[in-house]
Amino acid sequence: MKEKDERVSIFIDGSNFYHSVKDTWDFEDIDINFKKLIEELVNRRHLVSIKYYNASLDRGKNMEIYQKQQKFFNELRKIPGFEVILVKMRKHVEKGKVCYKVKGDDILIATDMLSGAYENSYDTAILVSGDGDFVPMIRKVQMKAKRVENAYFQISSSNYLKMVCNGSISLNDIMEDCLKDKN
Repeated sequence: MKEKDERVSIFIDGSNFYHSVKDTWDFEDIDINFKKLIEELVNRRHLVSIKYYNASLDRGKNMEIYQKQQKFFNELRKIPGFEVILVKMRKHVEKGKVCYKVKGDDILIATDMLSGAYENSYDTAILVSGDGDFVPMIRKVQMKAKRVENAYFQISSSNYLKMVCNGSISLNDIMEDCLKDKN
């Protein structure tokens, strides 16, 4: 297949992305030029869709951080073909401390990637996550003669996930070129 004819869909595990960036560098996901990142991932192929999965923060906990996140989501929505898919944030107490956990993102990523494979809406899926739990879904997608590439951070990557995918892209190698102030 010619590069420009290859249809690509990108599926971003937003929580995994946020924590990986934050734990690796001295910046956050809001400092990233996602247009440049997408350009790097797509690499002269035809972009079909970008889906970003995350949950809204608890506005009651810190309104300033909540508004910052909402502004970030709105910036992403302005990128052509970019869809922000919001799931639930579960609040729970763990060892006497209030904790939050994103719920429902992985199942939606798996459902959307599988649906796209079965509906023939892409040739290659790029999964931006390091979560090895996606391996069984990836194998099903590949059974529909689709390629799956894994874009990962070293801090959160699963070797098993990379091994099962048709290709992999280290985000550590390209992230600093994708910062907003560099473009």
